[in-house]
Order: sequence, then C-alpha cells, then structure tokens
Amino acid sequence: MKHRIFAIIVSLLAVMTVTAATFSANAPRQVAEGEKFRVAFKLENGEGSNFEAPEVTGAKLIFGPATSSSYSMSIINGKSTSSTSVTYTMTYKAESTGTINIGAAAVTVGGKRLTTRPINITVTAADNGGNNSGQQGQQGQQGQQQRQPRVSIDDIDSQEADHGVSANDLFVRIDMSKPRVYEQQAVVCTIKLYTKYGISEFMVNKQPSFDGFLIEEIDRQPSLDNVETYNGQQYHVAVLKHCILYPQQSGQLKITSGEYDVTAVQFVSYRTLFGTMREPVERSLHVTSNSATVNILPLPEPKPTSFTGAVGKFDITTSLKPDNLKTYSAATLTLKITGTGNIKYIKAPEIALPDQFDVYEPATDVNASVTGANVTGTSSTAYTFIPQFAGRFTIPATEFSYFNPESGQYVTVPVGEHLLNVEQGKGTPSSSERMGHIDIAPLQHVDIESLNNRHKQWWGSVGYWLCYLLPLIVAGILARVYRKHLQLHSDLLLLRRVRAGRVAGKRLKRATALASQSGKHSEFYAELLGALWGFISDKLSMPMSVLNRDNIEMTLRDHAVTDNLIADTLSLLDDCQLEQYSPRGDMDNADTHLSRAADVIERLNKVKIQ
Repeated sequence: MKHRIFAIIVSLLAVMTVTAATFSANAPRQVAEGEKFRVAFKLENGEGSNFEAPEVTGAKLIFGPATSSSYSMSIINGKSTSSTSVTYTMTYKAESTGTINIGAAAVTVGGKRLTTRPINITVTAADNGGNNSGQQGQQGQQGQQQRQPRVSIDDIDSQEADHGVSANDLFVRIDMSKPRVYEQQAVVCTIKLYTKYGISEFMVNKQPSFDGFLIEEIDRQPSLDNVETYNGQQYHVAVLKHCILYPQQSGQLKITSGEYDVTAVQFVSYRTLFGTMREPVERSLHVTSNSATVNILPLPEPKPTSFTGAVGKFDITTSLKPDNLKTYSAATLTLKITGTGNIKYIKAPEIALPDQFDVYEPATDVNASVTGANVTGTSSTAYTFIPQFAGRFTIPATEFSYFNPESGQYVTVPVGEHLLNVEQGKGTPSSSERMGHIDIAPLQHVDIESLNNRHKQWWGSVGYWLCYLLPLIVAGILARVYRKHLQLHSDLLLLRRVRAGRVAGKRLKRATALASQSGKHSEFYAELLGALWGFISDKLSMPMSVLNRDNIEMTLRDHAVTDNLIADTLSLLDDCQLEQYSPRGDMDNADTHLSRAADVIERLNKVKIQ
C-alpha cells in the first residue's frame, strides 16, 4: 500500500510543469500631458515580499502601490499546470511633455531579489479638442491648457484624484437678496458652501464681518442635503449662515470675506480580478469666500416729527384696561405696533398722560419671527398709571410714522385720543398728589354785629366811619393771609421732605394689612409701590410723572448717597414692579419686600437733601 502511494506522488510530480518566478513591468508607451496612467509590476509563480517602488522622473505619484493576486490551474492531456501572480499597481500623472523615466522595481522571492527592467514613456502635448471641458480651476491652474473632464456630483469617476480641486468645483459664496436698500431696510445675507465633492471636514477660520449692520441671525444646522444649479452646473449646497441685516448708515457697506479649511474627498480607481476598485483620497483646501457690497440709500428729508426710525410696513392699535377706571387702582394703556420690517428696533410714540395720574415707566415686549426675507411680528408698549382723582380726563391724540421702502414715502398713522371717566375708588391720593394740590382753605367770616343806631343823624356816625374803615381792615387781613400763603408755598419743598417719612409710614401700614389677606396680591404691591414712589417723590422734590430709575439714581448721586443705598433702592423698585405683574399672584415675598421697603425708607429719610 505504501509503495502504491509513493508511486502516485512520483507520477504527479513527473507530469506537473514547474515554472520559475518572474517579475516584469507593464506601462503605456505614450501618454498626454496631464493624463493619469498606471504601471503594473507583476510577480508570477512566486511569493514576494519587501516590494520596492521604482524611482520616477517626469511624473507625479497619485496612488499606490495597490496589490492584487490571482491563481490558476489547468490539466491538458493528463498534464497539470498551475500559476500564481501578484500585481503591484502604481498610478502616476504626466506633468509635462517629454519623457518619463520609470526605474526598476524590486521584490524579494525566496531570499532572492528580483527586479524589473526600466521603462521610458513619451509624453505628448495635451489634446485641447472636444474632450477638453474647459474647467480649469482658479487655484494654481490658470493659464494651463490641460485636459480636465468636468466634475459631476453624480459621477464618482469624474471625481478622481489625478487633478486638483478647481475653484469652480468647490467654493463659498456670499449672496445678498438686494443690491440696494434704504437705511434700516432689511436685506437677507446667505453664505453657502457649493461643492461637487464629498466633504469630510469643514472648519471656519474667520467669519465674514458685518460692519455697519444690525444682525438678526437665523439658527440652522449646515448640511449637504440640498442640490442647486449655479452657472449651469449642479452642486451639493450647505447653508453656513443665514441672517437678516439692518443697515445703520448710508453709503456703500461691504461684507468682508470669510476663510475656511475644507477637506474634500476624491477617488483613485484601479482594476482587480473583481472589477474596478476605488479608494477615497482626502485633499485639504483653504477656501476664501467672495466679499459682498450693498448700496445703502439715506432716508429722505424732511422726516416727520413723529418718525422714530421704523422702516417697513406697520399698523398701530391701542387698548385700555380695565374698562371701568377708579381712583387708586392701576390701569394700563397698551400701544401695539404690528407689521413687517425692523420691528425689534422701533420706538413707540410717546403718550402724554394727565398730570393727575401716577405714571410708571413704560414696558415694551417684542414678539417677532422671520417670514421670508424679513421679520414680522408685534411690539407692545404698556403705559401703567394710577388715577389720583375722580373726573373726566383726556389722553391726547398722537401719531406714529414709518418709512415704506416699497413706495419710497413716509406714512403717518394717527393714534386717536382717549376720553377717560374715572370714578371714585377706595383709598387716598398719593403723597405727591396731595402736596401738589394744597390750597388755602376758605376764610371763615364772622358776622359783624349791627351797630345800634342811636343817633338819627347818619353823617359822622359809627356806621359812617365803619364804611370807610372796614374795606381797609379787610384789605389788611387779605394782605396778611396772602403773605402767609406765599411763605407756605416757599417752604413747600421743606414741608414735603419733613412729611415724606410719615406719609410713607401710613401707606406701609395699609400694605401690611393687605399682606395678611389672601387674594390681595395686586392691591398689596400697588400700595407698596405707591409708598415707595411717593416717598421718593417727596424726598427728592420731583414730580411723580417724571420719576424713573435713571433720574432717581442721578439725583441720589448728586446728593452723595452711598452706592449701597442707591443699589438697594433701585433693586427694591425693580423687584416690586416685577412682582406686581407676576402671573403667580402669590404673597410668598410680601413680608420680605415690606421689610426691605421699611429699611430703605428709614435709611433715605436720614439723608440730608439740600
């Protein structure tokens, strides 16, 4: 049995043809300038290692070596033959006309070093005929007449790494919706990345600058999901920045270019037994966007006196709440401006409220969103006041003007007057109103006893002389009363300062009583704020209608009040106003605010005001 197996093995070895290992090179004899070509180094019937690429002059290495292997076996007329091969493929690009010298490549087989023969390749001038697409890039390729097929977003074969990335194939572009606008008129700025290649990395080195503009930026996440056609070519497009700009000055405003680092993905193709294979190759680029210029027209002159900077198209309405006004109860007049334009930056018209009202600083709330190429929304300004006296009052009419860039004209919208009927409510006027309306009480005249006319003769009688003396006496009394009246009014400021603490103390007591009652949140803070504003008005000798945070702070500093006391005063006013209109309506902070108010009033009362 052993002899039979041995005989079979000997027979097989006898019929098999064994071929020695060979190593050869294969390359085209001629290529065109700028053309990509491949050189294959093939090892047959051997297991190689330590492949050494050849030295090459006149061509640029693009990719390699790419390794592929194959095995084949055949039996003919009872004779079996087999072969193996390993191919090392190098991809080059012809740089200029002339000759390319491919040196010897080497590989080690069974401890023996095998080499290929050198190869010379002739490089001819590039064909500028119909196969040349004319897509010569702006990044180091201007002036070259090389053949470069057009890159397509849908064709990976055109995205090969044998040519550079043209400025026509990948760029960042600043686009303005309008070339010319008026001051404060919205213009949309969009910054987009256009690319025919895949992007593996994108980094912003320098953002474009928007000097002379107010910016309303729209948040968005950049992605290459969109496809756009630009200059007759298709691109994957990512929106890097989308914002609405409002120019603040006339003239020519320039948006400077940005700088970006981009990594584009190209491909290298090579053939294998299984077909054409492609390997991705990353190419790092530094891209600079274009700059954009917008001509800004000045707003026409003359401007209406009621124009406060609104540019766009707007309407204005007013509302008053509550419907039934009563003394010592807060009311709110709201001006709502609705429309499209620079809604976030406009100023509502001023409202002249009667002097008999305690008026608080107006509060503005803007609710706007981007609609198309502009911003649409509402700007509501609330004027809160507290009537101090019953009666009929008038809030005079006013106007609101805006500039319509579509018509190039100013539009004035009338704001009608409001007739207010204030009924008597519970409570007392604020200290400032009481002091502002002090007057002399009517004189109480005592009847003069009739003279007993005991004499029949009228001439020379007491009654006769009284008719002369009585007017003089009355005139003297009136003169004295008038002097006291003048003296009283000359000391009015001092009297207000002296009484300020006492009046504030009474209102704090009423606020304390309200703090212990549920459901009295609004009344409590109205009383507490009335005590604070009234005390400050009396202490600083300032009318209630002109009081606000800025002039309170400035006046206190003029009288050398400490920074801590100023900060405590302003902070308390802010907290109480915020709490008054809080929708929570609870009294959790009432005791704290009462304690703070008493402390601030006590400390301010000790300050000497000249």
